Amino acid sequence: PTSGANPAVNAIRLLLLLGCRKAEILTLEWADVHLESGFIHLRDSKTGERHVQMNSMAADVLRRIHRVPGNPHVIPGSKEGKHLVGLQKFWERIRTEADIPDVRVHDLRHTFASIAADMGLSLQAIGKLLGHKKASSTERYAHLADAPLKEATETVSTNIVSRMAGRSSPVAQAAA
Repeated sequence: PTSGANPAVNAIRLLLLLGCRKAEILTLEWADVHLESGFIHLRDSKTGERHVQMNSMAADVLRRIHRVPGNPHVIPGSKEGKHLVGLQKFWERIRTEADIPDVRVHDLRHTFASIAADMGLSLQAIGKLLGHKKASSTERYAHLADAPLKEATETVSTNIVSRMAGRSSPVAQAAA
């Protein structure tokens, strides 16, 4: 659980859990967070205005964040009324400690999308989660969406071979 005290930690968590762009999270204001309705309103993202569906993990992070009086930003900076601007220095410390020198903050967004593809979500759904306007922006994850298909073809072929050998299928055995 997060204590909500470190804005940089909260930013990293939200980036990973929502698949948003860095600027979308860093400039996010409390007025645009709708915990009850389960969405975040992005007034001005790279692709224009959009709503981000909120998941329970991101909602939990948001509920635990300490609001700074007089600062409208979810991720407050050290200057009064401003958002955090020093995320890169924090990220570099994380990369050093984790020995992942080539991982960028933006790669958290790619990780979100890659895991979604690996889980079998359609490219259309992934594109909507990321706020892509064009399908071509999401197509870079297409090769990752093959993993569930490989698993599916393996399951089907195992079933066929079992039936050809006169055995009941492993799926039918598991259901019995």
